[in-house]
Amino acid sequence: MSQQPSFALIDTHTHFDEPLFHKRRTLEAATALSAGVHHLVLVGYLQSHFDRMNQVAAVLNDLADQHQSPRAHIALGLHPFYSHQHQLSHLEDLATRLEHSRPLAIGEIGLDTFTAELKQPKIFAKQQQFFSAQLDLAVQYQLPVMLHIRKAHAEALALLKAHDYDAKALGGIAHSFSGGEQEAKAFVNLGFKLGVTGQVTNPNAKKLRRAIQAAVADFGLECLVIETDCPDMTPIMCQKKDDHDRILPNVPANLPWVLLSLSELLNVAPADLAKQLWQNSNRALHTNW
Repeated sequence: MSQQPSFALIDTHTHFDEPLFHKRRTLEAATALSAGVHHLVLVGYLQSHFDRMNQVAAVLNDLADQHQSPRAHIALGLHPFYSHQHQLSHLEDLATRLEHSRPLAIGEIGLDTFTAELKQPKIFAKQQQFFSAQLDLAVQYQLPVMLHIRKAHAEALALLKAHDYDAKALGGIAHSFSGGEQEAKAFVNLGFKLGVTGQVTNPNAKKLRRAIQAAVADFGLECLVIETDCPDMTPIMCQKKDDHDRILPNVPANLPWVLLSLSELLNVAPADLAKQLWQNSNRALHTNW
């Protein structure tokens, strides 16, 4: 598969504010813009990183004014994997930030039982507490949410269905979706878009690919958005290693490979798919780019 001419794309989920990008961020931003990425979202996971995210976004948007970077946007949230670090004061700080400087979305939030530690009742109860509280904030401030759900799809669906948060009205993305066919349909039925990462470029990711196909069969292309989740989820054709045999970080410029793999999987022309994904991203995030 050879890379095609660039299409206008939105990277709906990145951690491009991570310090590992510090020395190359300006170059990587310019490369992403040249690859067709016009907007990217910096997504939060720890309260201690919120100020850094805003600082990086400001730098990127200064570059965007000079046509040297995608436009950067902020989503603020307390990630379930790091629940042991979250405090109630962090929820209060998040609410204050939502009040005074409205972000694009709340995220990434949700439930995660990927490890034995995360399955412990006390820890999982805290995840549910923070997930519910942030859904309340999303309702209060009428913001979309970005979900992080890993090995807890049934529990997350139950909490969402019992909650006042209405994704059909407020938007939202099931980021880096990893569930099965029925779970994919369930999240889309609630109003969420499925976030597709570089995982789709791996032919061995059969469960994910079937889930995407099943969701599209029932709901159409309107149910998808794409993301890099950089520095993670590097598309398989972009995986290069450093001198220590470690895969180099994923970057926003790799987003077209997600588009191209998805277009092959769904048998849709890349240009048509890119146009639809742009519209889907705007709907999911309540924007008008």
